[in-house]
Amino acid sequence: MKTVIAIGRRKASLAKVKIRPGKGRIIVNKRSLDVFEPELARLKILEPLQLVPELTRDVDIEVEVKGGGFMGQAEAARTAIARGLFEWTKDAKVREIFKQYDWTLVKSDVRFKETKKPGGPGARAKFQKSYR
Repeated sequence: MKTVIAIGRRKASLAKVKIRPGKGRIIVNKRSLDVFEPELARLKILEPLQLVPELTRDVDIEVEVKGGGFMGQAEAARTAIARGLFEWTKDAKVREIFKQYDWTLVKSDVRFKETKKPGGPGARAKFQKSYR
């Protein structure tokens, strides 16, 4: 039985995907994607599945996501799903479809929040001086 494992990352989130033959079920953190909340994150996870619907009918997709916030998790999951589907088919057309839609479906977005530095309220802003 063929099984594909893929990984996707975004900020502090890490998603692992297992794709195996099945009936088109999608499970995220041991819950069906149909009941995944918030809806915006669910729609983000569905993007790669809507781009190639003919592939998702005969596979079961199981996603395990850890770390970060809900949108970071959703973006990590969508990258992992897209990578897994490409690995499942080994078809360059599928990769090109994902790449044309959004490059982060193929390659993880490596940007992080810039850390706060001393001497100010944020990463770059400094405290104002008052002379009087």
